[in-house]
Amino acid sequence: MDLHPRLLRAFVAVAEELHFGRAAARLYLAQQALSRDVRRLEEQLGAALFTRSTRRVELTPAGARLMPGARRLLALHDELVAEVSGARGPLLVDVNMQGHEAPRPLVRARELAPGVEMLARFHGGLASGVAAMREGRLDVSFGRFAGLPAHVRKGLTQVPVRLDRLAVLVPADHALAALEEVPLGVLAGFPLDAMAGNPATTEWTDLGERLAEEFGLTLAAPHAPPVGPDEMSLYLRRHREPVLATAKIGGIPGVVARPLIDPVPLALENLVFPAHLRHPGLDALLQAVTELRRVERWLRRPPHSWLPEADEAVLSGG
Repeated sequence: MDLHPRLLRAFVAVAEELHFGRAAARLYLAQQALSRDVRRLEEQLGAALFTRSTRRVELTPAGARLMPGARRLLALHDELVAEVSGARGPLLVDVNMQGHEAPRPLVRARELAPGVEMLARFHGGLASGVAAMREGRLDVSFGRFAGLPAHVRKGLTQVPVRLDRLAVLVPADHALAALEEVPLGVLAGFPLDAMAGNPATTEWTDLGERLAEEFGLTLAAPHAPPVGPDEMSLYLRRHREPVLATAKIGGIPGVVARPLIDPVPLALENLVFPAHLRHPGLDALLQAVTELRRVERWLRRPPHSWLPEADEAVLSGG
């Protein structure tokens, strides 16, 4: 029996999306053509791979057994084609920081593999980065994996990178700018902007909602999101509501970052990529993350800190 990679690719796309329409869009196929390929694979294997209804698509036991091997076979197929043809492209990495410099893991990966091309992209959100991965426009992204819905996380691999302290960004003349650190009790007196109007960073809005629920904060109304440091500066001067960020963010004109305390809230940053991805640049990036995590102790929790339960589960491998 010869299984064509096209049929396996159709099966994996539907299995990951659990939706024929989304899978067809991901593969740039008509839904009718995708359904035909899945039926042909089922006929060749002599087993139903999906149960279908008007509302949902689910893997059958046979489909679940096929999934791991199909992913491995497609990854090997793509790797073999790239090696023989010499057509392997650069690793496209979304650094998830609009308008800022490349993060240290990417810098170190380039040092470890100087002959491998790795290109930074600045999509500015893990939600948008994952969408770009599904469409084949991106390979790797950084961000808060726990904030993605369960169906979006399917087919993705995450590696914990670091625990980031949370902060608020405020204009230099804001009342909170006079404090070196902002207690959460003080922040409760100000509406917190968690970028609720930005569909590219829904994982970040989810973090703001969890923080607000835990510590009695008020969330600001959604606004159209800014793009880039200069626009963020204008945005903050116009709206003046503290924007939830990580303490490491800087370089925004006229804006200061003030770390949050009592307790110290944290977010878990992850390296995220499709489970089937094979690339020497990814190998270098994983090596860089492992090295920096150990040397810089990036996963050490400070005393009296808070981490959302969802992030705790991801950190512990759940």
